[in-house]
Amino acid sequence: MVQHPQINLSLCIGCGTCVRKCPEGNVLAVIGGKSTIINGANCRGHGKCEASCPVGAITIGLGDTSKRPDIPIVDENQQTSIPHVYVAGEVGGYALIRNAVNQGKSIIKQLQINPQLSKQKDIYDVIIVGGGPAGIAASLAATEKSLSYLLIDQQGFGGTVLQYPRKKLVLTDIIELPLYGKLSKDEYEKEELVSIWEAIYKRYNINSVLEHKLENVSPAANHTLNVEVSLTAKPEELVHFQTQNVILALGRRGTPRKLNVPGENLGKVMYNLIDASLFSNNSILVVGGGDVAIEAAVALAQQPENKVTISYRKESFFRIRKRNSILVQKMTKAGQLNIVYNSEVKEIKEKEVVLSTPEGTQNIINDFTFVFVGGIAPFDLLKKIGIKFGEEH
Repeated sequence: MVQHPQINLSLCIGCGTCVRKCPEGNVLAVIGGKSTIINGANCRGHGKCEASCPVGAITIGLGDTSKRPDIPIVDENQQTSIPHVYVAGEVGGYALIRNAVNQGKSIIKQLQINPQLSKQKDIYDVIIVGGGPAGIAASLAATEKSLSYLLIDQQGFGGTVLQYPRKKLVLTDIIELPLYGKLSKDEYEKEELVSIWEAIYKRYNINSVLEHKLENVSPAANHTLNVEVSLTAKPEELVHFQTQNVILALGRRGTPRKLNVPGENLGKVMYNLIDASLFSNNSILVVGGGDVAIEAAVALAQQPENKVTISYRKESFFRIRKRNSILVQKMTKAGQLNIVYNSEVKEIKEKEVVLSTPEGTQNIINDFTFVFVGGIAPFDLLKKIGIKFGEEH
């Protein structure tokens, strides 16, 4: 993700506490007597370095965002360049459930509500777009403040977590949700967290419209906003809502990016893995080199009689979690995983996949292909709405 440690070298005493406390293990190092970022791209924003520094020399932040084309310009309250439109969580550049929850809560806390408009039944105090941790926290905070709200998500209540592989560990730290209380464990498996989201949804009767995709936000009468959404199953059908405020908690992953190669439309090609246990005795190709790809490949390789190959376009993995790196090395050495570096998919066929490698074309027997090469982030949508990014400031 895009946040990383900001080090005040005049305060740093080079004790190395931050290096030892980092869960990723390879973001920081002590060089020349000072803490130094050596792999900033690997930072997940856990904040352990900041919390453990004995002299307060480290903060986790985004740095100078004035020229960042991937970071919306926001004020201290997460309000964008459009009044009453806010961003929360990953879309604003911050990873981790903890950050998303805190931003969702804080935005609701400082919202400006016109009591006269609140009396009108067809105008919401706030519409929350995104059913992940930021949207959940904002919904609960709105309920706590007795605000009229509507949560909209193009999938279901729970956000990106719903698409995680079965049994995936989700790092949350200790967080507190409005009304619900603390999630006190450091780690939850996907199923545990989804169960919590489901309990929240039912217990607090979250007012929501699911399987609807945001299309636009535009000015409306009385300084309100018009929120236009489409039905996921029927994109030509548009629905409009009116609100005083909008919170965009969309995440950054967006729509899965495709390979755009012949055969990609075959039914055996997939872009997420919900339950690895459904696949056994198969020859499987996983395309990608990020954590999502690695975790999917590992989960699939652990199923009976699967032969799993990873195709990655670079010569090595360099932005994956330490835990995943250790697993890949262990399983590759044991013959459970085959990795083809410096390779690209050229064609997907019914029974095989054609890879292009420096040594020439390689044909791999294949029953299923999983593609994890990132997503098309919702930046174009935000720009369509009129939200300014660093490059436009």
